[in-house]
Amino acid sequence: MNSTLEGGAPRTREPMFFIPPVVLALVVALLAIQGALQFFDETARDQIYLDWGFIPTRFTAWIAPQWIAELAGRAASDPDSLAKARLIRDMGVLDSGPRFATFLSYAWLHGSWAHVGINSIWIVAFGPPVARRFGIARFLAFFVFTSLAGAAAHWLATPLEPFPMIGASAADSGLMAAAARFMFQPGVRLANAGEVHARASTLRELLTDRRALIFIAIWMVTNFMFGAGATELGASDAPVAWVAHVGGFLAGLFGFGLFDRGDRRGAEFRG
Repeated sequence: MNSTLEGGAPRTREPMFFIPPVVLALVVALLAIQGALQFFDETARDQIYLDWGFIPTRFTAWIAPQWIAELAGRAASDPDSLAKARLIRDMGVLDSGPRFATFLSYAWLHGSWAHVGINSIWIVAFGPPVARRFGIARFLAFFVFTSLAGAAAHWLATPLEPFPMIGASAADSGLMAAAARFMFQPGVRLANAGEVHARASTLRELLTDRRALIFIAIWMVTNFMFGAGATELGASDAPVAWVAHVGGFLAGLFGFGLFDRGDRRGAEFRG
């Protein structure tokens, strides 16, 4: 959209909202996958979640089989261990190998339209400034990186969890953290391309900036409340894997420099 200065020279206005094509394509892909899942009956969908969701126990059985053996040993005297051992056996998660692809594939699956819708909203909110700053290739690599970090954190926290984790929330959290590395710099407006040229805050600067600390604290508290209070909030059948969110956030915060190209490029995203 153009306007005219007093001297007659045209002035270009930045659009209030601008979604880079790579962010739009990512959201469309997530929605398309969710749409495709609707063509399967519930049993088939559950099998897809089992096959392509991230199940910590499946990886544990490959990297630390003694932990599974110890669980089986405790089952004789501990009802909780017995129940978990039966779940692991009945779900058959130990029969399919480690399935390394699920460290990433889980991020493309969602349990409902509400689930994928919420994650898509966060991607649209925080993805554009990060995509404009990183560029297409680095943005996609960052999505992969934070997804992997979320799965790794979930495994470390719950190595004997037999249920599949699904959803792009860890990557969403990584995008929020990446945006925090430059969104508090003077003059940055996340609705346009100006942040491409903003100097990123160092970790020391970020962790001493009151606004940044408030942002991080609110995110951490909210994430913990929704995760720890999943049962009370009516999500007992699908508890929030909040540790995975934290893993994605920390990966985005501390791994930002691996992907940041600052103001070296970004013209292809400018309105």
